[in-house]
Amino acid sequence: MASYSAALTNLCACLRGTLPPRADWMALIGLANETLTTPALIDLVNRFDRHIPQDVCAYVHDIYQRNLARNDRLAAQLEEAVVAINARDVRPVLLKGAAILAAAAPRRGTRLMADLDILVAPDQVDATLEALTGAGYETHFETAAGDEKWYVELKRQRDVGMIDLHRSAPGPAYFYRASGDILQHCAPVSVGRGFAYLPTATYQALMLIIHDQFQDYGYWVGDFDLRHLLELRDLTNSQGGIAWGQLASFASGKLARNAVETQLVALAALLGVDVPVRMRSRLMPRLQFRRGLIQARFPSTRWPLLMTAVLDYPNYRRGLGAEYRTANPFLGQSWVIPKFSTLRFILGLANNHRVGKV
Repeated sequence: MASYSAALTNLCACLRGTLPPRADWMALIGLANETLTTPALIDLVNRFDRHIPQDVCAYVHDIYQRNLARNDRLAAQLEEAVVAINARDVRPVLLKGAAILAAAAPRRGTRLMADLDILVAPDQVDATLEALTGAGYETHFETAAGDEKWYVELKRQRDVGMIDLHRSAPGPAYFYRASGDILQHCAPVSVGRGFAYLPTATYQALMLIIHDQFQDYGYWVGDFDLRHLLELRDLTNSQGGIAWGQLASFASGKLARNAVETQLVALAALLGVDVPVRMRSRLMPRLQFRRGLIQARFPSTRWPLLMTAVLDYPNYRRGLGAEYRTANPFLGQSWVIPKFSTLRFILGLANNHRVGKV
């Protein structure tokens, strides 16, 4: 367990650009592979190649070059898809990895990406699907039509990744209420011969946090996505950067504020990002971060520390939970503790190691 703790500490040091003394490189690279951050070590290897074992340097260079080639193919695939969608008079919004490919070409090889996330308005879904079907895509998976977070996965045999088509931002709509329409926070961007919308760095940060904390249940389970923390750091360092005050204003209620600040506490503590003190000093976010850190270093504590999430359950009831009860009157208004099915679901997540998480 001590070796895992040391590997986490040393990996975060490497990702901050600091060469750790007496590092166990096998453990460090193993954890980098688990957290999908190995390509991001290229900056450290290029800077300290004389002080790092040559097999480690060679491995990181190989992974980086392979990932760069894959992301180049994803970028070409994205351009083709956007051009096809534009032909139907639709200009999509690029999310997550697709946004990175459109905005950060020089850093393209440092990020492992699974797919291309594209968002269009609900009334543009049919036209977009027709465009992509005409370009050779077929449906791999589709959620039920009435699902709040509807999306469809589209694939082609010749591509290295699928397209995930969305009609709303990731996570419950409740968490985007304070920020308004996504297009208010976008600017036009060219994608080769195509045109799309690119969210601001601040709005991209909001989506990453809501995705990790609620769509991926990280706030309840108490884990971190180190790869997404790196993306938040890059957004902070991008032109214009993250407008911290605006990001704070986007939080819809106390639960969202606690989740946003928990992520920012982790961003400052693990990667050394200069987050304003006012956004990383409150007790609940610091407690949630400390919980996640303990769980990462001592996995056997995951189950007893699940009780930490219950501390924020009243804020859930007053916010997101109240919205669910309003939309589903049959749930009743009297329940004061999580339902058994909810607890069983969270326990199941805590019991499984999830790729990319620490």
